[in-house]
Amino acid sequence: MNNHEIDYKIYGDDMQFVEVELDPKETVIAEAGALMMMEDGIEMETIFGDGSGSAGGSGLMGKLFNAGKRVLTGESLFMTTFTNEEHGKKHVSFASPYPGKIIPMDLSELGGKVICQKDAFLAAAKGVSVGIEFQRKIGAGFFGGEGFIMQKLEGDGMAFVHAGGTIHKKELAPGEVLRVDTGCLVAMTSGVDYNIEMVKGVKTALFGGEGLFFATLRGPGTVWIQSLPFSRLASRVFAAAPHRGGSSDEGSLAKGVFGMLNGD
Repeated sequence: MNNHEIDYKIYGDDMQFVEVELDPKETVIAEAGALMMMEDGIEMETIFGDGSGSAGGSGLMGKLFNAGKRVLTGESLFMTTFTNEEHGKKHVSFASPYPGKIIPMDLSELGGKVICQKDAFLAAAKGVSVGIEFQRKIGAGFFGGEGFIMQKLEGDGMAFVHAGGTIHKKELAPGEVLRVDTGCLVAMTSGVDYNIEMVKGVKTALFGGEGLFFATLRGPGTVWIQSLPFSRLASRVFAAAPHRGGSSDEGSLAKGVFGMLNGD
Protein backbone atom coordinates (compact mmCIF):
# COMPACT_ATOMS: atom_id res chain seq x y z
CA MET A 1 0.00 0.00 0.00
CA ASN A 2 1.19 3.54 -0.76
CA ASN A 3 -0.70 5.03 2.18
CA HIS A 4 0.14 4.63 5.84
CA GLU A 5 -1.93 1.82 7.35
CA ILE A 6 -3.71 3.21 10.41
CA ASP A 7 -6.04 1.64 12.95
CA TYR A 8 -8.94 3.61 14.40
CA LYS A 9 -11.92 3.59 16.74
CA ILE A 10 -14.98 5.85 16.63
CA TYR A 11 -16.54 7.04 19.90
CA GLY A 12 -19.90 8.65 20.60
CA ASP A 13 -23.30 8.70 18.96
CA ASP A 14 -24.33 12.13 17.66
CA MET A 15 -21.21 14.12 18.61
CA GLN A 16 -18.56 11.67 17.50
CA PHE A 17 -14.79 11.67 17.44
CA VAL A 18 -12.37 9.23 15.85
CA GLU A 19 -9.28 7.97 17.67
CA VAL A 20 -6.44 6.99 15.33
CA GLU A 21 -3.71 4.61 16.48
CA LEU A 22 -0.30 5.36 15.00
CA ASP A 23 2.60 2.95 14.88
CA PRO A 24 6.12 4.45 14.99
CA LYS A 25 6.65 6.87 12.06
CA GLU A 26 3.05 6.55 10.89
CA THR A 27 1.32 9.80 9.93
CA VAL A 28 -2.26 11.01 9.63
CA ILE A 29 -3.36 14.27 7.94
CA ALA A 30 -6.29 16.42 9.03
CA GLU A 31 -7.99 19.71 8.41
CA ALA A 32 -6.83 22.61 10.55
CA GLY A 33 -8.93 22.76 13.71
CA ALA A 34 -10.02 19.11 13.64
CA LEU A 35 -7.70 18.01 16.46
CA MET A 36 -9.35 16.98 19.72
CA MET A 37 -6.44 15.48 21.68
CA MET A 38 -3.17 13.61 21.19
CA GLU A 39 -0.70 11.71 23.30
CA ASP A 40 2.85 12.77 24.06
CA GLY A 41 5.30 11.75 21.37
CA ILE A 42 3.18 12.84 18.40
CA GLU A 43 4.67 15.68 16.37
CA MET A 44 2.48 18.20 14.54
CA GLU A 45 3.53 19.91 11.32
CA THR A 46 1.70 22.37 9.09
CA ILE A 47 2.07 21.65 5.37
CA PHE A 48 0.89 22.99 2.04
CA GLY A 49 -1.95 20.94 0.58
CA ASP A 50 -2.30 17.31 1.66
CA GLY A 51 1.33 16.23 1.48
CA SER A 52 0.62 13.37 -0.90
CA GLY A 53 2.74 14.73 -3.74
CA SER A 54 0.47 12.91 -6.19
CA ALA A 55 -0.20 15.81 -8.53
CA GLY A 56 1.57 18.90 -9.76
CA GLY A 57 5.04 17.63 -8.87
CA SER A 58 6.92 17.63 -5.60
CA GLY A 59 8.69 20.98 -5.99
CA LEU A 60 7.65 24.34 -4.60
CA MET A 61 5.38 25.13 -7.56
CA GLY A 62 3.76 21.71 -7.29
CA LYS A 63 3.05 22.24 -3.61
CA LEU A 64 1.64 25.69 -4.28
CA PHE A 65 -0.54 24.28 -7.05
CA ASN A 66 -1.93 21.53 -4.80
CA ALA A 67 -2.55 23.98 -1.97
CA GLY A 68 -4.16 26.50 -4.32
CA LYS A 69 -6.72 23.94 -5.46
CA ARG A 70 -7.96 23.68 -1.89
CA VAL A 71 -8.87 27.37 -1.88
CA LEU A 72 -11.50 26.65 -4.53
CA THR A 73 -13.28 24.30 -2.11
CA GLY A 74 -13.32 26.91 0.63
CA GLU A 75 -10.65 25.14 2.67
CA SER A 76 -7.41 26.48 4.12
CA LEU A 77 -4.18 26.49 2.14
CA PHE A 78 -2.66 24.37 4.87
CA MET A 79 -3.25 20.99 6.43
CA THR A 80 -1.75 19.45 9.56
CA THR A 81 0.17 16.19 9.83
CA PHE A 82 0.46 14.15 13.03
CA THR A 83 3.42 11.74 13.16
CA ASN A 84 4.30 9.23 15.86
CA GLU A 85 7.97 9.90 16.67
CA GLU A 86 8.14 7.42 19.57
CA HIS A 87 8.84 3.67 19.59
CA GLY A 88 5.44 2.52 20.88
CA LYS A 89 1.91 3.05 19.65
CA LYS A 90 0.39 6.49 20.12
CA HIS A 91 -3.14 7.88 19.70
CA VAL A 92 -4.52 11.08 18.24
CA SER A 93 -8.22 12.00 18.11
CA PHE A 94 -10.23 14.21 15.75
CA ALA A 95 -13.69 15.57 16.57
CA SER A 96 -16.67 16.17 14.31
CA PRO A 97 -17.46 19.90 13.93
CA TYR A 98 -21.24 19.59 14.46
CA PRO A 99 -23.82 16.88 15.34
CA GLY A 100 -23.70 13.97 12.94
CA LYS A 101 -21.68 10.88 12.06
CA ILE A 102 -18.11 10.12 11.08
CA ILE A 103 -17.92 7.76 8.10
CA PRO A 104 -14.77 5.62 7.82
CA MET A 105 -13.88 4.86 4.21
CA ASP A 106 -11.27 2.32 3.12
CA LEU A 107 -10.38 3.69 -0.31
CA SER A 108 -8.75 0.40 -1.33
CA GLU A 109 -12.22 -1.19 -1.13
CA LEU A 110 -13.96 1.70 -2.92
CA GLY A 111 -12.05 1.76 -6.19
CA GLY A 112 -9.34 4.11 -4.94
CA LYS A 113 -11.46 7.25 -5.28
CA VAL A 114 -14.40 8.83 -3.45
CA ILE A 115 -16.09 12.14 -4.30
CA CYS A 116 -17.49 14.05 -1.33
CA GLN A 117 -18.92 17.41 -0.31
CA LYS A 118 -16.33 20.16 -0.10
CA ASP A 119 -16.57 20.44 3.71
CA ALA A 120 -16.99 16.74 4.53
CA PHE A 121 -13.33 15.66 4.80
CA LEU A 122 -12.07 15.27 8.39
CA ALA A 123 -8.83 13.25 8.36
CA ALA A 124 -6.99 10.51 6.46
CA ALA A 125 -3.88 8.37 6.40
CA LYS A 126 -0.88 10.14 4.93
CA GLY A 127 -0.72 9.47 1.20
CA VAL A 128 -4.40 10.08 0.53
CA SER A 129 -4.72 12.85 -2.03
CA VAL A 130 -7.35 15.53 -1.31
CA GLY A 131 -8.23 17.34 -4.54
CA ILE A 132 -11.18 18.93 -6.28
CA GLU A 133 -13.81 17.46 -8.59
CA PHE A 134 -15.40 19.87 -11.06
CA GLN A 135 -19.02 19.64 -12.13
CA ARG A 136 -19.19 19.18 -15.88
CA LYS A 137 -21.92 21.76 -16.48
CA ILE A 138 -20.35 24.92 -15.12
CA GLY A 139 -23.53 27.04 -15.28
CA ALA A 140 -25.65 24.52 -13.43
CA GLY A 141 -22.87 24.09 -10.92
CA PHE A 142 -22.65 27.78 -10.11
CA PHE A 143 -26.37 28.03 -9.40
CA GLY A 144 -26.59 24.60 -7.82
CA GLY A 145 -24.67 25.66 -4.73
CA GLU A 146 -22.99 22.62 -3.18
CA GLY A 147 -23.04 20.77 -6.49
CA PHE A 148 -20.45 22.90 -8.31
CA ILE A 149 -17.17 21.94 -6.68
CA MET A 150 -16.71 18.77 -4.67
CA GLN A 151 -13.66 17.16 -3.12
CA LYS A 152 -12.11 13.93 -4.33
CA LEU A 153 -10.18 11.59 -2.06
CA GLU A 154 -7.76 9.32 -3.90
CA GLY A 155 -5.45 6.59 -2.67
CA ASP A 156 -5.61 3.19 -1.01
CA GLY A 157 -5.73 4.14 2.67
CA MET A 158 -8.31 5.11 5.28
CA ALA A 159 -10.18 8.41 5.10
CA PHE A 160 -12.74 9.83 7.50
CA VAL A 161 -15.67 11.92 6.29
CA HIS A 162 -18.15 13.77 8.50
CA ALA A 163 -21.83 14.46 7.77
CA GLY A 164 -24.83 15.80 9.68
CA GLY A 165 -27.80 13.98 11.19
CA THR A 166 -28.40 10.38 10.18
CA ILE A 167 -26.31 8.86 7.38
CA HIS A 168 -27.91 6.58 4.78
CA LYS A 169 -25.66 4.42 2.62
CA LYS A 170 -27.31 3.31 -0.61
CA GLU A 171 -26.08 0.94 -3.30
CA LEU A 172 -27.17 1.94 -6.80
CA ALA A 173 -27.59 -0.76 -9.43
CA PRO A 174 -26.41 -0.12 -13.01
CA GLY A 175 -28.73 2.48 -14.53
CA GLU A 176 -30.60 3.11 -11.26
CA VAL A 177 -31.33 6.82 -10.77
CA LEU A 178 -31.63 8.69 -7.47
CA ARG A 179 -32.40 12.41 -7.10
CA VAL A 180 -31.02 14.07 -3.99
CA ASP A 181 -31.07 17.58 -2.55
CA THR A 182 -27.61 18.98 -3.31
CA GLY A 183 -26.96 19.68 0.36
CA CYS A 184 -27.90 16.16 1.45
CA LEU A 185 -25.39 14.44 -0.81
CA VAL A 186 -22.33 13.53 1.28
CA ALA A 187 -20.19 11.27 -0.91
CA MET A 188 -20.21 8.75 -3.74
CA THR A 189 -17.87 6.31 -5.41
CA SER A 190 -16.25 7.28 -8.71
CA GLY A 191 -18.48 4.97 -10.77
CA VAL A 192 -21.59 7.02 -10.02
CA ASP A 193 -22.53 9.40 -12.83
CA TYR A 194 -23.83 12.65 -11.35
CA ASN A 195 -25.23 15.89 -12.62
CA ILE A 196 -26.93 19.00 -11.26
CA GLU A 197 -30.42 19.55 -12.71
CA MET A 198 -32.96 22.31 -12.33
CA VAL A 199 -36.30 21.52 -10.71
CA LYS A 200 -38.98 21.51 -13.41
CA GLY A 201 -41.92 23.80 -12.87
CA VAL A 202 -41.69 27.40 -11.66
CA LYS A 203 -44.30 26.84 -8.95
CA THR A 204 -42.33 23.93 -7.52
CA ALA A 205 -39.14 25.95 -7.49
CA LEU A 206 -40.70 29.03 -5.91
CA PHE A 207 -43.14 27.50 -3.45
CA GLY A 208 -41.85 23.98 -2.91
CA GLY A 209 -39.15 25.10 -0.51
CA GLU A 210 -36.63 22.66 -1.98
CA GLY A 211 -34.56 25.13 -3.98
CA LEU A 212 -34.02 25.27 -7.73
CA PHE A 213 -31.56 22.40 -8.20
CA PHE A 214 -31.01 18.80 -7.16
CA ALA A 215 -28.32 16.20 -7.79
CA THR A 216 -29.19 13.36 -10.14
CA LEU A 217 -27.13 10.23 -9.43
CA ARG A 218 -26.98 7.23 -11.78
CA GLY A 219 -25.49 3.88 -10.77
CA PRO A 220 -23.62 1.68 -10.48
CA GLY A 221 -21.95 2.70 -7.25
CA THR A 222 -22.38 3.63 -3.62
CA VAL A 223 -23.72 6.94 -2.30
CA TRP A 224 -23.87 8.36 1.23
CA ILE A 225 -26.71 10.76 2.10
CA GLN A 226 -27.10 12.94 5.20
CA SER A 227 -30.43 13.88 6.75
CA LEU A 228 -29.30 17.21 8.22
CA PRO A 229 -26.80 19.32 6.26
CA PHE A 230 -25.19 21.99 8.41
CA SER A 231 -26.39 24.70 6.00
CA ARG A 232 -30.00 23.61 6.61
CA LEU A 233 -29.51 23.56 10.38
CA ALA A 234 -27.91 27.01 10.37
CA SER A 235 -30.63 28.52 8.16
CA ARG A 236 -33.41 27.20 10.42
CA VAL A 237 -31.70 28.58 13.54
CA PHE A 238 -31.14 31.93 11.84
CA ALA A 239 -34.76 32.09 10.65
CA ALA A 240 -36.04 31.33 14.17
CA ALA A 241 -33.87 33.99 15.80
CA PRO A 242 -35.78 37.27 16.45
CA HIS A 243 -34.27 40.03 14.32
CA ARG A 244 -36.62 42.74 15.54
CA GLY A 245 -38.69 42.33 18.64
CA GLY A 246 -39.52 38.83 19.85
CA SER A 247 -39.60 37.49 23.37
CA SER A 248 -36.56 37.40 25.62
CA ASP A 249 -36.89 33.63 25.89
CA GLU A 250 -36.63 33.25 22.11
CA GLY A 251 -33.60 35.54 22.07
CA SER A 252 -31.92 33.59 24.85
CA LEU A 253 -32.57 30.32 23.05
CA ALA A 254 -31.14 31.61 19.79
CA LYS A 255 -28.08 33.01 21.56
CA GLY A 256 -27.61 29.72 23.35
CA VAL A 257 -27.74 27.73 20.11
CA PHE A 258 -25.34 30.08 18.32
CA GLY A 259 -23.03 29.99 21.32
CA MET A 260 -23.07 26.18 21.28
CA LEU A 261 -22.25 26.07 17.53
CA ASN A 262 -19.43 28.56 17.99
CA GLY A 263 -18.00 26.68 20.94
CA ASP A 264 -18.69 29.48 23.47
